[in-house]
Amino acid sequence: MHRSAFFRGMREGIPVALGYFVVSITIGIAARAARLTPVQATVMSLTNLTSAGQFASFSIIAAGAPYLELLISQAVINLRYCLMSCALSQKVDQKMPFYHRLIMAFGITDEIFGLSIGQKGKLDPWYTYGVMAVAVPGWTLGTLAGILSTGVMPPALINAMNMALYGMFIAIFMPAARDNKILLPIIFASMALSAAFQLLPCFGFISSGMKIIILTLVISFAAAVLFPVSGEEQETGETDMAAETADAKEARKT
Repeated sequence: MHRSAFFRGMREGIPVALGYFVVSITIGIAARAARLTPVQATVMSLTNLTSAGQFASFSIIAAGAPYLELLISQAVINLRYCLMSCALSQKVDQKMPFYHRLIMAFGITDEIFGLSIGQKGKLDPWYTYGVMAVAVPGWTLGTLAGILSTGVMPPALINAMNMALYGMFIAIFMPAARDNKILLPIIFASMALSAAFQLLPCFGFISSGMKIIILTLVISFAAAVLFPVSGEEQETGETDMAAETADAKEARKT
């Protein structure tokens, strides 16, 4: 069961890994501008899987700011991953060992979270590990390629790469929206509110990381109140996953 979940996660994580490789090239270029070495930039991407946090850290490092400022900025910008962890904690088996939770928490990104939370029934942590097994190297190697190719690629190509992450994120959620009609209006509402927060001057004093946290809380609460998930629907999802597991075991026997 765990083996099939792991390889399924790897297979479904390949598009994420390819998108990460392309997008993280810009991370490597920004790291070079902040005077980081290839080793430093690569280790940063391997241990800190967040584009917003890394971009923010480059400006702080380049300015020679104290470590405390760097720590606070990363905590605020990446606080939304705590919300994602809370959501995934309701998706996994409550008896799952704590070390699984720690490993999953390390690998949470927007895209890995999107794939994991979209699984039917209870989430097998080995599925998330499979996604991480291809996505994390994609992000890390893309950073290395970017910092080594500084000055080679034209600016127009770099700007185009920045759009790849948004297209990949949409591609993850649209298949789920086809199966669940409630998700589509929630997605469009999220996009509209995010654009409003970004464009309206009255929200200019809020940091980008805090905007994401506020929007996540507001939209999640509204969706939970307006479209609650019944216990029967949860049991149906768990039954579907059990049936898929039984089919996979039977297929291995034959």
